[in-house]
Amino acid sequence: MTLVIAFVGKHGAVMAGDMREIAFQGDDSCIEELECELYSGRITSDSELNTRADEVGVTIQVRDDKAKVSQQDGVLIGEVTESDGPAVRRKRLYATTGKFAIAEVTHSQLKVTERGGASNFVVLGNEITKRIANQCIQGAWEGGSVPDAIRLIMLIMQIAASVTASVSRTFILVHTDLTGNLDDAISQGLRV
Repeated sequence: MTLVIAFVGKHGAVMAGDMREIAFQGDDSCIEELECELYSGRITSDSELNTRADEVGVTIQVRDDKAKVSQQDGVLIGEVTESDGPAVRRKRLYATTGKFAIAEVTHSQLKVTERGGASNFVVLGNEITKRIANQCIQGAWEGGSVPDAIRLIMLIMQIAASVTASVSRTFILVHTDLTGNLDDAISQGLRV
């Protein structure tokens, strides 16, 4: 799980997601130890991640080309994946002008767990990425327009990439001024 962040405004919505995907192979307890260190922020660079993976005997494959956000008919869609051994859990964020929903996807079942309205930032990620995003939002957001939110989200993505190896330095940013049909997107199970 890495970082997807959105701002839902009264006049538009914006969402960004990094592009990193890390596959782990090895003993489950060693993988869990490495993931805990990575997602808590103790591993800050790719070289530290590789070194630590070697130390605990875990093979990793890192790719920085996974699209985690998209836009379809005025609805922005972001998804993060979290693995716990063989079990894979996904959280999906749907956002459009004025509203958003968060859903959990398990065994091809989609269950909405939260809904909200305009003037909200929504963050999906691991412990360190959520902490970074929340600190930046609390420290820098004084309200503003969608372009102001875009600048803040871009800053958050850059800061997160500089302090944790769980986030790629590249990211995708999508934006809409439309009011898409959130319920239709959810019922169709639209995904990235």
